[in-house]
Amino acid sequence: MSKDLKEMYKTIMDDHFTPGMEISFVDGEKRQTLIYEKVSWVIDGVNKGLRYGENPGQEAALYRLVNGNLVLGGTRTLAPGRYLVSDIELLQSGKHPGKTNLTDADNALNILRYFTDTPCVVIVKHNNPCGVARAKSLEEAFHKAYMADRVAAFGGCIAVNKALDRATAEAIAAQYAEVVVAPEFEEGALEILEARKNLRVIRITAMDKLQTFIGERVVDFKSLMDGGLVAQWSFVPETLSKTDFTLASTEYKGKTYRVNREPTPGEYEDLLFGWLVESGITSNSVIYVKDNATVGIGTGEQDRVGVAEIAVDKAYRKLADRYCFERYEISFADLTDPDKRAEIEADVKAVKGGLMGSAMVSDAFFPFRDGIDVGLRQGVKAVVQPGGSLNDYQSIEACNEHGATMVYTGQRSFKH
Repeated sequence: MSKDLKEMYKTIMDDHFTPGMEISFVDGEKRQTLIYEKVSWVIDGVNKGLRYGENPGQEAALYRLVNGNLVLGGTRTLAPGRYLVSDIELLQSGKHPGKTNLTDADNALNILRYFTDTPCVVIVKHNNPCGVARAKSLEEAFHKAYMADRVAAFGGCIAVNKALDRATAEAIAAQYAEVVVAPEFEEGALEILEARKNLRVIRITAMDKLQTFIGERVVDFKSLMDGGLVAQWSFVPETLSKTDFTLASTEYKGKTYRVNREPTPGEYEDLLFGWLVESGITSNSVIYVKDNATVGIGTGEQDRVGVAEIAVDKAYRKLADRYCFERYEISFADLTDPDKRAEIEADVKAVKGGLMGSAMVSDAFFPFRDGIDVGLRQGVKAVVQPGGSLNDYQSIEACNEHGATMVYTGQRSFKH
């Protein structure tokens, strides 16, 4: 029997998950229970839950924490009732969200919580940011985040930390996005977005409390294929200001190695920005940032050298696409004129993919200097990493050879 493959993406699953769920942690007679209730929305007069899970045909349900508490070894879980993504307000119901829409929005807020003062935009695709930027205005922040990886942003989730204005709404509506998340919408902005029929427009008014989620923990569950569970406390970055960094130094065979110079104020700003963005990126990862915007993001690789190289390659390719789009209003992939292609490639090479003067961010230490050399060869001038490798001296020597600086966080930032 033939199957309409396009139709399966339009199918809404009727899930069979129960209205409530309880998870208990038991130690003898002591029981601590987290109580959840299922979330749904009334759309066109019909009560609907999640559209489907990660793929069409996978039933899924969203639950929000409504009661209970958990304290283990002095660590306490987030108090019930502080809803963000688990209690969204759908302002446009052309489509209601599926699992990936919500997890993308959740990871965008996971990053945005650290950037509440300055206008900031996070664009997430497949639960990884493809562009993050902050600027003096929301419109500028969106432009920087979007142009960081215009190709990957196609069909992504765009989250902003300030009321969405008309200019930014027009810029968003000119592209294709699946989801827009904002705390509020200025007059006329919502009408602009509503012209995009299948765009999911989500308001989360509690975003003004995002900063209060810094340092808070939840229980992170991972189900195993045999039905088992791994439970862990969620990751909390400890480096929240430049004073939390440590200038790179180490001892090796009785000799002390130190990085020659301290970061400049601008480098400190990029290092901190990059490290906090890193907390929302799938490991193994290396990213490059410059002027409060991502330049190249490498995610989910098996080796640190490889992911550093992938992030460089992406920086070159994305900048070529940006130049092409700005000059000729088409993607670089569609540009056939050999002279124009050669011109763009030369311009990208001249600035080394926009990496010159950037900061390199690694979620774990560099086992050898070969990984850090990848960035330094592109003109990276500042590096942040956890430190702790037996060969940290190699990375310090590499930075000193290139006139670059490096700081440690003393904390790994894996995310799987």
